[in-house]
Amino acid sequence: MNKPPRKRNKATSASLSDDTLPDNLTQEEDPVTATISVIAVEVPELTEQEQSDRLHLERKVERAFFEAGKALAELRDRRLYRSTHSTFEEYCKDRFGFERRHPYRLIEAAGVVDNLIKMCPNWTQNEIEDDPAPVHSDQRQILPTSEGQVRPMTKLEPQEQQEVWQRAVEVAGGKVPTGRIVKDVVQRIMERTKAPNPYCVREVCQILVKDNPDLRGKGGCWAIVSAVNEFSCTVRMWDGEYTVGLQHLKSCNYLPQECEEMQVICDRIGRVYSDSLEETVKNLLQSLGKLNRPYLIAVEEKLLSVLESEYGGEITP
Repeated sequence: MNKPPRKRNKATSASLSDDTLPDNLTQEEDPVTATISVIAVEVPELTEQEQSDRLHLERKVERAFFEAGKALAELRDRRLYRSTHSTFEEYCKDRFGFERRHPYRLIEAAGVVDNLIKMCPNWTQNEIEDDPAPVHSDQRQILPTSEGQVRPMTKLEPQEQQEVWQRAVEVAGGKVPTGRIVKDVVQRIMERTKAPNPYCVREVCQILVKDNPDLRGKGGCWAIVSAVNEFSCTVRMWDGEYTVGLQHLKSCNYLPQECEEMQVICDRIGRVYSDSLEETVKNLLQSLGKLNRPYLIAVEEKLLSVLESEYGGEITP
């Protein structure tokens, strides 16, 4: 069955009378060119207290990674994790979800920021401390706001860190520089002071901790160079492998044969050591890792042999 045709709606725009139009729009006016009035809303200025609160909160955001690094350093140094975890790395992973390297990066970054704060003549003590009403100087020091901006500087000496940051701020036009800008400045300085890596593979060196938190507890330990990099060496120690800057190494000046003997000792200790060992065993292996001579005395040889036999790490020298 055919449906009846629909009735077409009549156009209403043409039939609008003056009475139905808005008061400010008549038929003689073109709606396209009609003027629309906009009411400006006045935004009140911040009060002195609000300005102080804003600055205080901004500082908290800027210093978040710095405060985290300082707190992690204290947790590690005081071993406040010992009641629940055997190692700092396990504690950070369970408590904060940090992978092994991340807490150390934050600790390193905090050390760099501490150094930059010390060099700054423009910040008063009230500005450095967590004060809700800081005292201002005419020029505010620009400090890093993220760990990524600091990371390229962690292997530099304190004076070099200061130089890099000042140059990076200049390149950024007086603002906080990005990590890429900092990295580029670091690269230029390292190329300027570049010197040949004096170490060679299988050479025995002594560890110099200086300001490197990754090497804490390793001062005076011996290490064997396993790879020579441009500005660092990869070394094997009694508890694992590390990448160490050239400034943290000092050659023991052993003869080639003595270096070979130390390589054997390193291999033997490495086969026994693990994080799950009892503390007394770890301490013994650590003491062997701090020898200042290229050989074991009789009692040390016997003790290491017992550990090899007990923990299945015995090899033929």
